[in-house]
Parts: sequence; C-alpha cells; structure tokens
Amino acid sequence: MTTPSRIRCPKLSKRVMSADEAATLIPSGVNVGMSGFTGAGYPKAVPVALADHIRRQRADGENYRVSVWTGASTAPELDGALAEVDGIEMRLPYQSDPVCRQKINDGQMSYMDIHLSHVAQHVWSGFFGKLDIAVIEVAGITEDGRLIPSSSIGNNKTWIDQADRVILEVNYGQSAGLEGMHDVYYGTALPPRRKPIPITHPDERFGEKYLLCPPEKVIAVVETDAPDRNSKFADPDDNSRRIADHLLKFFQQEVEQKRLPKNLLPLQSGVGNIANAVMAGLNEGPFDNLSAYTEVLQDGMLAMLKSGKLATASATAFSLSPEANQDLADNIEFYKDRIVLRTQEISNHPEVIRRLGVIAMNGMIEADIYGNVNSTHVMGTRIMNGIGGSGDFARNGYLSVFMTPSTARNGAISTIVPMVSHVDHTEHDVQIVVTEQGLADLRGLPPRRRALEIIEKCAHPDFRPRLKDYFERACASGRGMHTPHLLEEALSWHCHFEQNGQM
Repeated sequence: MTTPSRIRCPKLSKRVMSADEAATLIPSGVNVGMSGFTGAGYPKAVPVALADHIRRQRADGENYRVSVWTGASTAPELDGALAEVDGIEMRLPYQSDPVCRQKINDGQMSYMDIHLSHVAQHVWSGFFGKLDIAVIEVAGITEDGRLIPSSSIGNNKTWIDQADRVILEVNYGQSAGLEGMHDVYYGTALPPRRKPIPITHPDERFGEKYLLCPPEKVIAVVETDAPDRNSKFADPDDNSRRIADHLLKFFQQEVEQKRLPKNLLPLQSGVGNIANAVMAGLNEGPFDNLSAYTEVLQDGMLAMLKSGKLATASATAFSLSPEANQDLADNIEFYKDRIVLRTQEISNHPEVIRRLGVIAMNGMIEADIYGNVNSTHVMGTRIMNGIGGSGDFARNGYLSVFMTPSTARNGAISTIVPMVSHVDHTEHDVQIVVTEQGLADLRGLPPRRRALEIIEKCAHPDFRPRLKDYFERACASGRGMHTPHLLEEALSWHCHFEQNGQM
C-alpha cells in the first residue's frame, strides 16, 4: 500500500527534490540553523548529503565550511558527518558528538557554549551575525502550508523566522500522531516590547500547534523515512540508585517540613542514567500527581506518565530509547493528552522557571568544597558537551540540585575537589549536592559550613581526609577566613592527575 503523502500543500509539493540537490543550495561560508535537540528531530538526509558535497568541493581545492546552529546536541548524521569532513566553522550552542568534541579540543572547530534560553534572543538581536539558511525536520505539512513539528522543537521557530531560505525534511519515520502535541508561542519580543509569558502550570497551552513559514521562503522539500538517534541508557547502577534514594528521602523531609507540597513542584531533570534512576525512584515513591517542566523527556518520565504518577509533562524534545520511542508511537494519543512540546526559549525561560518553582536536577563533572560546579570541562580545558539548559534551571529553580558519583575513572578522580577547574554554576546557584555517599543541603550556610557539609556528606572516603586536611590548613593560613583557600594547592589535584593519571 502506498504511504499517503505528508506534503499536503500543493505549492510546497512542487519543491520536492533529493537531499543531494538540496545540499547544493547551501553555499560555503553561511550560517545554517538546523533542527535537533538531544538526538531528536534533527534533519537526517541533508547534512549527510552536505558532508558529501563538501568532500567533493574539498577535493577540487575549495575550503568549504559552514557554521551550524541547533537547539542542542544532534546525532552522527549531522554533527558527526559534517565534523568528519572538517565542514563546521562554528558550532553552537551545545554538542555531544565525539568527533566534534575532538575537533573543538584540538582547536580545529570554533565552539560557543551558551545558555539554551539565550540563543533565540541573541539570534534575534543579531549577536551571531545573519542566519542564512534553516534546515528543519517536520512530521508533515498541512494543506495551507503550516508545518507539523516532529520530536523536538528547540530553536526551529527562530530559525524559520530569521533565515532567508528554508529547507524542509518531511520525515515519515516520525509518528503522524505528533500533530497537536506542540505549543509554539509567537508572542515573544525583544526589550522593551516584552510581555509576560502567560503560563502558570506546566500543562497550559497558549500558542500555535504548528510552525509557521511563508511558502516563498522554502527552497527545497526533502522526503525521508528514518528514526531519531535513540540510545538505550544503561540500567541504573548502585551509585545511581543510591543518589536517587538520597534525593527521595530529602524530598520526603521537605514535604514533612511543609517546604514542598505533597505533589512536590514541577520537575526538571537532565539526561542520563542518574536522571532515569531518580525518575524510577519517584515512580515507586509516595508522591502522586506530579508534574514536569523540563527541556527533555526521557524513558523515566514516559514510565511515570504511563503509571499515572506523573500527570503532565512539558518539554522541548524527547530523548528516548528505541523501546520507549516505540511505546510513544504505539500510544501517541495517550501521551498527546499529557505532553506539551514547546520552543526552547519557553521551556527554558528563566522567568517561567522561577514562577513555577521548578525543582532543577542536573548532573555535573565536579564540585568544589564551597559548592561551585563544573559541568562542562574535563581538567579545566577540554570541553565535554556544554552547559545546555542546566544554568537556566539552576539559577532560577526553587531548588537547585547537582548530582554525580563521588569518583570517576575507577577511583582515580575525586569529583569533590578543593577548587573546580572550570566554573559553570557558582556557589550562589547551587543549593543541593548529591553523590552516592550522601546529600549536602547548602541552603542558608556560609562558605566554611558549606565546605564541611560537602566534605562530610558527599566526598568519597578515599579522598575525604585529604579534603579535610586541605580545608583545615587553608583556615589556618590566615589568608582570609570567609572562603579559605591555599592558592598554590587549589588546583594541585588536577595537576597531579594530568601528570600521574590519578588525583
């Protein structure tokens, strides 16, 4: 049986072409805004074809490169393919591709790591230069030319609005049932014309179900049939489960002390095994009628929606295993009543996060004894992925939680250190630090008491005596008793690792 066309607009159906043909419409030197957020909703064919086009042009002696702007991380078919041919001049605002990472750390690719809530405003203000072309995956096109978003929205609205030319990928591999799940707000403006965002609960809708694009902007439509990059996360290990247990006990105490309601507050959770362990714990825990206001929905939240523990969830993208993605497709009508996908300028909006009182839970690479957190750089200089949306939520949430195992590299690295080698979240934005060892509640504590709390509760026993010794000698040094440090030793743990392979 022939699959019905998802290009229902006659005018745009005349612009269907191959990915190879569409790629030739992207010249060297341009800024390209591409869809995609955590491996969901990214264009599957045009970036690969563009990489092949760049390879051919490179063989003819042309130094062919483009700058790539997205919502967040994408997939090997986009970041990986273009990085392999050295085709990316500048990448922003977030990436997680190993080839990109290597190019960035080798100085062969420029990278701008910024808060995800800032991207749309900066582009509208022209801080990054002109956006020339948008390449956007959609699940379909309506009769009147409106675009049905796919499994992520991210910055797609901004890319379409700002770009001179638009290339669409219509992906038949995305569920047609996604139509109606999205909420695209067209009321944002630059200062001084801003108005309040009209949302007081995660399930409220106040925008359009579709992306709007003048048909005359569309220079190509490419049909694809390919799944998102769906990576299955490993099952939670003992450390992840212990971190989740500490956090759930903390939530129970907060409810008992009437600092949280019985159904908590809207949840935000980063991506990964620890986040899924926390969601699994909440799914089995005593809290009911929960809600989520986050940027990414992964397996754990889908399971909570299915069980009824989670009543509603707002995000900008999915990040699902193959099994969860199939469950989403098989039960799309059930999930569509409970999930809202928004643009990332709304999903990560600081004022909305503050108003809703979001509980922000994010991972980190390391924290220091005073509560400064590094979530982006290994040993201070080598980028891992980027800050993503963690800063948007940590700075503005009702509670700001950072989580990690207490050691890395089989115990060679302590994730609790005297001084972080790179600061993404200052001590002013960090309230709760959790490792498998315990939970440090830093609220209301001055620096020296924060240090004792983190050392006693979160540091691994193998490193705790050295941290205590460092802190005590720093206090005795007479250099200042507000935030005592030994400057000649503060980063010595990192230096020792670089020289000897262990801290």
